[in-house]
Amino acid sequence: MGRAGWRRLLPGWRHPARIVVTAFAVAILAGTLLLTLPAATADGHPADLVTALFTATSAVCVTGLVVVDTPDYWSAFGEVVILGLIQIGGLGIMTLASLLGLLIARRLGLRLQLTAQAETKALGLGEVRRVVSGVVTVSLLFEAVTAVVLTLRLALGHHYTWPDALYHGVFHAVSAFNNAGFALYSDSLVRFATDPWISLTVALAVIAGGLGFPVWLELWRHRRGRRHWSLHAKITLLVIGMLLVIGTVAIIAAEWTNPRTLGALDPGERLLAGFFTAVMTRTAGFNSVDIGQLEPGTLLVHDILMFIGGGSASTAGGIKVTTFALLAFVILAEVRGEPTVHVMGRRLPAAVQRQALTVALLSVGAVVAGTLALLTLTPHDLDETLFEAVSAFGTVGLSTGITADLPTAGRLVLVALMFVGRLGPITLASALALRDRTRRYELPEERPIVG
Repeated sequence: MGRAGWRRLLPGWRHPARIVVTAFAVAILAGTLLLTLPAATADGHPADLVTALFTATSAVCVTGLVVVDTPDYWSAFGEVVILGLIQIGGLGIMTLASLLGLLIARRLGLRLQLTAQAETKALGLGEVRRVVSGVVTVSLLFEAVTAVVLTLRLALGHHYTWPDALYHGVFHAVSAFNNAGFALYSDSLVRFATDPWISLTVALAVIAGGLGFPVWLELWRHRRGRRHWSLHAKITLLVIGMLLVIGTVAIIAAEWTNPRTLGALDPGERLLAGFFTAVMTRTAGFNSVDIGQLEPGTLLVHDILMFIGGGSASTAGGIKVTTFALLAFVILAEVRGEPTVHVMGRRLPAAVQRQALTVALLSVGAVVAGTLALLTLTPHDLDETLFEAVSAFGTVGLSTGITADLPTAGRLVLVALMFVGRLGPITLASALALRDRTRRYELPEERPIVG
């Protein structure tokens, strides 16, 4: 291929959205190869390709769904590989999403390269360096604090040896802040359901990771007051707070008398486990009660919360709370008959409204397609397959217990959902925001009948 041919080919791959997808695909491929090594399994036999691919995808996409028992199947080397993939995936998502947000905010061109090449003049190296260092600092700070608390509690309260306590503390701290949901226990965190030190520490780390670096940056810069907070920060904090309260109340009310879940605990412990469960639906994946024993109504609440997800440029998945909130504001304005959408003293551009609608509807399509595929490939009913599809797409990691029983084709469906769910909303939103075409003419207007 000549130089002219490469010039025609490369601009398409220079698009930031394609760079993100390629980078994560390479990370998943590398993780898959490492997990197929004999040293990665406890029995020394190489893991099959689908198991390694599924686990690597789940780790890089910080999901937490597993087809094998993590502490029993993988060796210490395999667990460290998984931990590294979780860290790479979490840092990568926060960094790249934050940089894409900065790019979109500055309305830069499509040919940006986030590397130390000539085109970095579009987005200064100083800005890139500040974003990357900020994401790393925030991540390591929260992970370190979480690891210290968990290590002390496991050593002093549960009589772990200090080396074991440190290893488990660090692993679960990284997994929690990155909203991954991987645990070194076969029952996830069910054994700690009544321990507030473990449950609340993990829950707070999940919430912190789900807010996103842009929000933490604003909270630090304007820590003396919220008057200067951006609309993004206000919406993220408000909606996440509301969903946590609504989710906690709904789960506790539905499961209070269920003897297979919260009903087996004391009243105070039910409140703790209910709050923990509501937090984990924000794409974390840990569980302190048996998800497979939840009432059908509770599973539906989980589906809704998992689909919405957490904050933009965070370790959480889903369509993001800002997308959900923008659609709600659009509906409210339409019901009121208002010609434009106003939110907290600001007017929403029509392009942002269309982007939110596009992301939400395409996400619904992905979940529906995944659910239909699972219904066709497996004998499980709609409640279970829908829950599994939403969990994979929202990169949550919660499961009713059917993941390990899925056939190879079903597992590959979940792999595709995890990858699309992790990168789809980010890359789609950025691609839509960076497309800027000028229409040179308008066609005659005609209104079809709606409803």
